[in-house]
Amino acid sequence: MSKVFTTAADAIADIKDGSTILLGGFGLCGIPENSISAIVEKGLKNLTCVSNNAGVDDFGIGLMLKQKQVKKMIASYVGENAEFERQLLSGELEVELIPQGTLATRCMAAGYGMPAIFTPAGIGTEVAIGKETRIFNGKEYLLEMAFDADFAIVKAWKGDVMGNLIFRETARNFNPLMAMAGKITIAEVEELLPAGALDPDHIHTPGIYVHRIFQGKSYEKRIEQRTVQPKK
Repeated sequence: MSKVFTTAADAIADIKDGSTILLGGFGLCGIPENSISAIVEKGLKNLTCVSNNAGVDDFGIGLMLKQKQVKKMIASYVGENAEFERQLLSGELEVELIPQGTLATRCMAAGYGMPAIFTPAGIGTEVAIGKETRIFNGKEYLLEMAFDADFAIVKAWKGDVMGNLIFRETARNFNPLMAMAGKITIAEVEELLPAGALDPDHIHTPGIYVHRIFQGKSYEKRIEQRTVQPKK
């Protein structure tokens, strides 16, 4: 059965209200722009979104927040989004902040078929409230559950029709880990190639993890905060 879809709208067509979605990217780098736009256009509601951050007010997951599509946000960093802050403080949005390494490892655990991990990150903080802890070799560790996500949506530089993916430089970030972790993984790529066109030694995510793939269009690739040297 072909994994190739024509458009983002086709690829996300069976995502339903109330779904849990892993969304790749770091800041605005490597985010699945086309898929997010399709989700906004479809008008999905009550979503639980897992991502490193919540985008900015008018781009990335920020577009979904603006349309009140996100019920719960699980993230590591949310400091660039005024609408996120407003919804959090007003009680409109449920938020779970977790350490960045824990987020990555919970994705990895899901991909490996592990139900949970033990980590020292968060011990002695609000992160640990209500969670099980255990002592290993005299040190306390926190039990964190692997993500149970209905969908993972990632963005790659190149992919082939079998779902094999190559990410470009820092745009790799959380994308490979999230691609492993979804029950259904949707990949959008800048360049979609025939089977055998990618050097096997350069593939970051094997196609076995990817269920759907499509070639995206019109990538803005916005820079969250531009820092340049002054002209001399």
